[in-house]
Amino acid sequence: MITFATLGPSGTNHELVTREYIKFHEIPDSEIVLVPDFDMATSGLMRGDYDFVVQCAVHPDTPPTLGTHFHKVFAVDSFISRSKELAVLTRSEVEQPKSIGLLAPATESYIDISRWETRVSDPSLPIIFQNLLAGKYDSALVYLEYAEQYPDRVRVDEILGSPDDVWIVYADERTSGGKLQAWRDGPVRELIRQKVANRAAEDTGDALP
Repeated sequence: MITFATLGPSGTNHELVTREYIKFHEIPDSEIVLVPDFDMATSGLMRGDYDFVVQCAVHPDTPPTLGTHFHKVFAVDSFISRSKELAVLTRSEVEQPKSIGLLAPATESYIDISRWETRVSDPSLPIIFQNLLAGKYDSALVYLEYAEQYPDRVRVDEILGSPDDVWIVYADERTSGGKLQAWRDGPVRELIRQKVANRAAEDTGDALP
């Protein structure tokens, strides 16, 4: 069985996107292990407990994941994926929210956080939402789906949508051979071709539509 470790608890974007990655590669016998942090994930990878680790590139733990054990833990793949829609939710009884929970610095640039006097960062969006319900803060930047699940507890103050995030896959073996590793026939190749053609057309005064 091929084992992928990624950030829990259940319901995170990490779990969703890892499942989509496994489906994309048509891996028939696989398992997703949800861990509380990426230090546990990389430690398990080095011990041989996991075959791969999947991490969003904007997660605050990405720099230490890439750097702390770079002789033993290697980035072997990256991909782009949309995920669950994000929103700012506020507890229904709060008229003027003064505090917000979010995953900093990963999501704090998505909104104007100066609107709240107090900003609190917690490890994952499911945990942040549970803390919102428990009254730790007035608002939270979390998944929009929570508003549908708890319509009597929270309201939607702002819908943000989903960014096209970059995701990194790690393993304990290097695949790049120390050279550039990229997808020559990837979708960006056609975009590059179009831009090259447009620049050439502009230079000759015959721009493409």
